[in-house]
Amino acid sequence: MSTSSNHLRSYCRLGSHRGYRLCDQCGSVESATLKLKLCGACLTTQYCSRTCQRLHWAYHKTICRHTVALIQQASEDAPKQTIGGQDLVKDLRRFASAYSTLLGWAGFQGLQLTILPHKISEEALLIVLQYRPHVQAHCRFILSATYIVPQTFICDPLVNDEIRRRDERCRLNAGIGAMVVIIQCESTSEVMPFEVDAPQDIDWAICSDWAAVLAESISMGRTDFQPVRVSH
Repeated sequence: MSTSSNHLRSYCRLGSHRGYRLCDQCGSVESATLKLKLCGACLTTQYCSRTCQRLHWAYHKTICRHTVALIQQASEDAPKQTIGGQDLVKDLRRFASAYSTLLGWAGFQGLQLTILPHKISEEALLIVLQYRPHVQAHCRFILSATYIVPQTFICDPLVNDEIRRRDERCRLNAGIGAMVVIIQCESTSEVMPFEVDAPQDIDWAICSDWAAVLAESISMGRTDFQPVRVSH
């Protein structure tokens, strides 16, 4: 297993009702009337307005330029990063966006954060994918394996710095920190930090066969996955 290409991915926050996206500058929650837009260069941060994007640039520019450089390098290594004539980096990014709710849920279940919240700062969920030809980008992968790995598995210092920044922000807002999910195919990976509310504020039922649910949902192209919730 290798993470030679650690591309940071935009995230959402796992809260009491759903996984929801936040403006990286002001923390505004995305809604039907407020749609967030990604940074057009790196696609790793999201903003509610151009004003917030400008204000955040001083903090964002380092990881932004670093991520863009990694993506450009992957493009230059096209023979190594292409499977079946498809751009692996682009397909993984599309996959991460399409299955963000499922991947966040799998990370929460796999790390057992309901009963072991301290693991959020120690471990990460690694999801290893296998490529399969398909006309739709989000259906071009199937699950090969899952592993619980130490967060030291991520070797890129700038990506780790960004995870720490999001972890600190989450804790300042009464969360338990930034959970890390890594999706990987061949030597390319996407690192997805999810800011997580306190477990008692998340009404997801504990699922012991989360890996099987993950595999089936990916295989069937279930981008509309929704967690089973505990009724109160």
